Amino acid sequence: MNFISEQFLKRKRGGAAIHEIVVSQALIIILPIALAISIIADVLLFFLWRAKTKAAQGAAAAKAGSAPPEPGQAELSQAAPPPPAADDSTVVCLMVIDNYYDALEATEDLLFPMLTALVDRKLSMFAQQAEGIIKKYEQDKYILLFAKDRLETLKKNKFDILEQVKTIEFGNKMHVTLSVGIGLGGRTLAKTQDYARAAVNLALGRGGDQAIIKEGDKYAFYGALALESAADRRSRARVKLFALKELINEASNVLIMGHANPDADCVAASVGLHVIADALGKPSNIVLESYGGMVKALYENLVNTRDYGRGVFIGRDDAVSRANDRTLLIVADTYRPSLLECRELLGLVKKTVVIDHHRMSAEYIENTVLTYHEPYASSTSELVTQMLQHMEGLKLKNAEADALLAGITVDTKGFTFKTGSRTFEAASYLRRNGADGLRVRLLLQDDIESYRARIECMLDAKFIGEHIALAQCPPNAPTPSLTAAQAADELLTIAGVQVSFVLSQIGDVVCISARSLGGVNVQVLMEELGGGGHLTIASAQIAGKTMEEVRNMLRGLLREHNLIKNDIDGVGI
Repeated sequence: MNFISEQFLKRKRGGAAIHEIVVSQALIIILPIALAISIIADVLLFFLWRAKTKAAQGAAAAKAGSAPPEPGQAELSQAAPPPPAADDSTVVCLMVIDNYYDALEATEDLLFPMLTALVDRKLSMFAQQAEGIIKKYEQDKYILLFAKDRLETLKKNKFDILEQVKTIEFGNKMHVTLSVGIGLGGRTLAKTQDYARAAVNLALGRGGDQAIIKEGDKYAFYGALALESAADRRSRARVKLFALKELINEASNVLIMGHANPDADCVAASVGLHVIADALGKPSNIVLESYGGMVKALYENLVNTRDYGRGVFIGRDDAVSRANDRTLLIVADTYRPSLLECRELLGLVKKTVVIDHHRMSAEYIENTVLTYHEPYASSTSELVTQMLQHMEGLKLKNAEADALLAGITVDTKGFTFKTGSRTFEAASYLRRNGADGLRVRLLLQDDIESYRARIECMLDAKFIGEHIALAQCPPNAPTPSLTAAQAADELLTIAGVQVSFVLSQIGDVVCISARSLGGVNVQVLMEELGGGGHLTIASAQIAGKTMEEVRNMLRGLLREHNLIKNDIDGVGI
């Protein structure tokens, strides 16, 4: 009996195995055929849509009294203008799920397919709203084509797809966010796609969760209302350090440069990068033309250290004389050419590295060999410190550790703004390497004139809208831009103030320091005035305008965004 049962089970298992083989072979044949049919269907739909668009354009032209030309009609006259580009009415939209892999790790395996299906459905509905066709070409990437006249509807809705995607909840422990890049106005469809690709890359570089439209050289920004989220950056910092070390070893010398009118974070990050180059035995210099305020205290503390007193810091002219084809230029704490301490260096070197934490705008340094750009980081000093942690056998000098801790402290407003677990880990590493909180506090002390100027600036503050304060830095402030930034920070500590703007003047340039508690994206506001920054911290510099003209420009901008009304303009705090 047992023998018969065993034979029966063997036959049953053999039959099941044969059935599995047949099914798998059938799937191998059927799936490619189904995929090919899907691709052919998409192509046919695209050509049908293009034919429908051209027919509609021809009908509109005929209705306007100018019928579309017959084939060959354009060749009859050499003076006839060239016909419009065939794809100038087509909009290319590229969409990327910002945190796809983070959401994957934070969602149960069985629920993640349903989560992605819900995202796909939202994006399909968005495509229907645009009357276009959409194709998912990677796990987290989509392409959408639609007619240009549908773009105004999406603008009017302020690209609500960004918020719709964030509302999806199906076992995910974090919200899914989306970056959208839209290109239009290219001479060819391929050029329009390049515009879309540049726009979506810019959206990702600014922290994601936003839509950017690129038409030629013009950009328009939508969304970006969420605070940046930090992923695990340990492996990324290690990879960036490895690439940076290779570039430093290949160079003849290294020049490190930040932005003009540097702050503590800029100088401290430059010092950290000098430490890396010095540890690799490569000569390096920090370009620093002028300084003041707390930067002066940092500088003096460093030059009193034995090694830094030997010409580590150099001016612009000296930097230009040291630059050659084999020089590696490292730009710290900015990505904008117009803000560099010595812009001329970009044209004198062949290899440029950018390390920055500010959210990107339309202006950025091109053709870099390495970019370490993390908009969610608290400061560039934090990014550099993360790389230093992977330098084996490195021991920082006390002055270097103090400088980096000071840079993080200033940009986080005493570990209150944009502070994550990695920020505290960086501070802990610096503390183990000799940084002292008391020494840092002494370095960041104000002189009495700066303190008085800040108090005078605070007394000038007025409400110009609900929860919005505006103040002006006094003309006698020793460091106007620093005083304005500090006053803008302090205004947020006053009950009822959620957004602050402080104006200051340096020569013929009026500066705006903007701060927010997160309800208003001050970066978008400052970008419209030619500046930039972060969602909660931003600034702008306007040349050739008086203080009163800039004040009126700012008020007009806030009215355009429905943030202030005339009836509450100018109420004292």
